[in-house]
Amino acid sequence: MDSFFWGLGIFLFVNAFLCLLRAYWGPSVADRILAVNIVGTKTLLVLVLLGYIFGRPLYLDIALVYGLLNFAITVITARFIETGRLTGDWT
Repeated sequence: MDSFFWGLGIFLFVNAFLCLLRAYWGPSVADRILAVNIVGTKTLLVLVLLGYIFGRPLYLDIALVYGLLNFAITVITARFIETGRLTGDWT
């Protein structure tokens, strides 16, 4: 069963690398933001898998904080690209 999780982790790393290539070659800024967000989500999944494989629940806490940061950074970046500023009215 551990070999399945290791294989899944390797698959997620390869998939994240392909998403990083998409972020580098992305034709628009929105494609790049989405690709970086997907990489963050895959990193979160790898942290959860490592926490399960090694039996360390601390990795789950780190993954939770990383997921919250990933979401916040994506929203802030999208707002900056949409409006050109970070402060002021949200309308």
